[in-house]
Amino acid sequence: MNIRNVAIIAHVDHGKTTLVDGFLKQSKVFRENEAAFTQSLILDSNDQERERGITIMAKNTAVTYNDTKINIIDTPGHADFGGEVERTLNMADGAILVIDAQEGPMPQTKVVLKKALEMGLKIIVVINKIDKKDARVKFVINKIHDLFLEMATDTDQLDFPVYYAIAKEGKAWQELPSDYSEDADLTPIFDALLSFVPSPQADTSKSFQMLVSALDRDNFQGKYAMGRINRGQVKKGITVTLLSRNSKKENAKIENIFINQGLKRVNVDTAMAGDIVSITGIKNAGIGDTISDSENPEALPIINIEEPTLKMSVSANTSPFVGKEGTFLTGRQILERIE
Repeated sequence: MNIRNVAIIAHVDHGKTTLVDGFLKQSKVFRENEAAFTQSLILDSNDQERERGITIMAKNTAVTYNDTKINIIDTPGHADFGGEVERTLNMADGAILVIDAQEGPMPQTKVVLKKALEMGLKIIVVINKIDKKDARVKFVINKIHDLFLEMATDTDQLDFPVYYAIAKEGKAWQELPSDYSEDADLTPIFDALLSFVPSPQADTSKSFQMLVSALDRDNFQGKYAMGRINRGQVKKGITVTLLSRNSKKENAKIENIFINQGLKRVNVDTAMAGDIVSITGIKNAGIGDTISDSENPEALPIINIEEPTLKMSVSANTSPFVGKEGTFLTGRQILERIE
């Protein structure tokens, strides 16, 4: 089966998770009588995500369209979770950039787009929420073009498709419609994913090799090592070598292999290069480690994750306590408190 690996990137609340909901529903992942069919924010699975309406952890899901499996990875939309974004982009060959039709490109959008362009991902732009009362579609398009001109690493990246969407209604158009109530679905974006995003460049004839891009855990299988198979194929029960970031080697036996179908993990006996899998049985796997064929262990380049930062500003007091004496007043005392 053909494969496309696509990340969805956007600023907080620009509608990327809602767009994924539409992909899942329109690709017939759910029956119409299933609870998830009428649910919103399907991909935001933990309590904080649903409560705050943001995505913290990168999720993997997959849909099938025209005999092509599309692995969709919903990335965090907040700067605080930048490491998750980088690991996500490492598994993708293309990205859907979702931008609010009123707000336009936001700071986090620029950060993630820059990383995606540096990695050579093919970008599909979706201008979402075009039905908002204060939408500024033409203004936003101009801002997007300015952004690509500023950040593109080669001229080919300046040629990107743009689609107009109302994700909450599952609608998208190649041209801005005059009547937003007209019948439409997400077919234009599905077609673009197949025609514009390349299939993974992976050699299935070589020995198995995979970079661990994410970890997960549950009470039944223990630790899952997740990533895209770089080359070869992996089979349940084989012995592999874990090449850790600190150059240590250890052998382990693969207990189970899972691929994504919809929101479910499906247990399979074999997975091929280019697909995104979750493997169990490798208890000491860490992010950035390589899982490789035991007879020909070769490490992949380590993912360089941007370190988290803490920004602190010291300024005049503008709080309700202004004018009141504090306990610690001198610069030395403040420094000791910070340290």
